[in-house]
Amino acid sequence: MNLKGKDFLKLLDFSSEEILALIELAQDLKQKKYDNIPHKLCEGKNIALIFEKTSTRTRCSFEVAARDLGMGVTYLDPTGSQIGKKESIADTARVLCRIYDGIEYRGYGQEIVEELARYSSVPVWNGLTNEFHPTQILADMMTIKEKFGRLKGLNFVYMGDARYNMGNSLMVGCAKLGLNFTACAPEKYFPDAALIKTCEELAKESGATLTFETDPTKAVKGADVICTDVWVSMGEPAEVWEARIKELSPYRVNSAIMEMTGKDETIFMHCLPSFHDLKTQVGKEMGERFGIDAMEVTDEVFESAQSVVFDEAENRMHTIKAVMAATLSDQAFA
Repeated sequence: MNLKGKDFLKLLDFSSEEILALIELAQDLKQKKYDNIPHKLCEGKNIALIFEKTSTRTRCSFEVAARDLGMGVTYLDPTGSQIGKKESIADTARVLCRIYDGIEYRGYGQEIVEELARYSSVPVWNGLTNEFHPTQILADMMTIKEKFGRLKGLNFVYMGDARYNMGNSLMVGCAKLGLNFTACAPEKYFPDAALIKTCEELAKESGATLTFETDPTKAVKGADVICTDVWVSMGEPAEVWEARIKELSPYRVNSAIMEMTGKDETIFMHCLPSFHDLKTQVGKEMGERFGIDAMEVTDEVFESAQSVVFDEAENRMHTIKAVMAATLSDQAFA
């Protein structure tokens, strides 16, 4: 694997072999961390983190991973950078790449991170855009591999709104790595038709299948993995909650859905944060407004032995570390 100097913007840019190699590197770096073996593969380098959308897991993962690799970190929150406001994206990229060895972007349109990369002479990494969330999918696939020992041939079902970054990226990841992907939602919530067509071609190469189903009872039968995400994405107006809750409530992951798989070993995944109870400001507000005690997943499933959500959260750090090491380090990786 030779990815030094390469950007990490979306999984479509990488071969299945490269994606698997990144997961294997993440597993190796995870074991080194557990064994307290130093792995300062990027010692002396510095990175900038541009966050137009805030995040707990992404920020902490990048910062801890960078420090484990021996790097310094500068965090630019939504008020800490002039990107796109008083300074163009191109100019921001050309300034930061003179100062830093790598740049992470988390924010809005995919075109922003693509433009950053176009004008930067150092690697740019996508921490999340509206369209794609590639570091999350690396963590998800690593978690699945840890639980099942393999990826190819497993049945992966995504419940709920599959039109945005998680639905898109999971479909791409499954198509690339040979998992059978099912999006289960009302038709209006299926991924973009052009991306589906691209993934169908990828699936032919990997042996995966892509299915789009409106009936949860059909979708989850035989599922090895059931995954969901929040019904309203960051940056969307509060007015959409009523429609989403009405239209997506039949796709809430509950114990009945988990039992319909017919498999005791089925795991539940969620990229977090999750509205599985009323212990958040938004969860409490929506609970009182619509008379519900959970949204995309019930607390019973979220807290069950089948839930691997915190394994996923941890693996964000290990996979992000692998991406940075592979794109910045002079060391060769098998």
